[in-house]
Amino acid sequence: MKGAIGVFDSGYGGLTILDKIRELLPQYDYIYLGDNARTPYGTRSFEVVYEFTLQAVEKLFELGCPLVILACNTASAKALRSIQQINLPQIDETRRVLGVIRPTAECIGEITQSKHVGILATSGTIKSESYVMEIHKLYPDIIVTGEACPMWVPIVENNESHSEGADYFVRQHINRLMEKDHLIDTIILGCTHYPLLIDKIKQFTPPHVRIIAQGEYVAESLKDYLQRHPEINTRCTKTGTCRFLTTESESKFQESAEVFLHQKDMLVESISLG
Repeated sequence: MKGAIGVFDSGYGGLTILDKIRELLPQYDYIYLGDNARTPYGTRSFEVVYEFTLQAVEKLFELGCPLVILACNTASAKALRSIQQINLPQIDETRRVLGVIRPTAECIGEITQSKHVGILATSGTIKSESYVMEIHKLYPDIIVTGEACPMWVPIVENNESHSEGADYFVRQHINRLMEKDHLIDTIILGCTHYPLLIDKIKQFTPPHVRIIAQGEYVAESLKDYLQRHPEINTRCTKTGTCRFLTTESESKFQESAEVFLHQKDMLVESISLG
């Protein structure tokens, strides 16, 4: 069976990943699924995130996707491994589910000079230590320090990225991170919402520190993956289309998605999961 590449997120942040993927690989078809009715995932337990993410993956498989990208750090941290190891062999071992943490971890060794890296992410991603584990598998000598930023997602989703309140919370968490380890020279934005705060993040980060947004690295990693796996690539349809599915109302998704994609002519469908 052939079909579109599925891209899943608990909310809208994954649209920043989709945007970069489509920029690099515009010829492919995509289905974006946002579980907007049950967002955020960042504060939920491993078990609940796993259950919700599996429901979304199964829905995208039903729609014919041979490959699904979990464009959500929380889902990648809490559900990806279980789905790959437990569920895929039972559902269809010819399909694939990939996350966003590994591609980001892979690029770090070439970027950091001091070997001190910071992670800004949701509480769930920080607690899971997924970035620490993935980076240490590849680069055991790199010191990784995390800082949870629970207010950043609500700021972005309420379209308050340019407010004084955003200034306060962005400065607060960057200062805390740099106080934990002043040798940090590279910061990973470990949440797909955070690129929408990039101007403020750069404003309050020391000028020598490199900021890594995930989108371009995930897109490059996907391109490389498809080149290395022709058996998956040939099953991905290529007519340049993109469908948007949401567990919320179509109008609410369209309104919020414009903040992330700057695109108004979206075909949005409301669906239910579980």
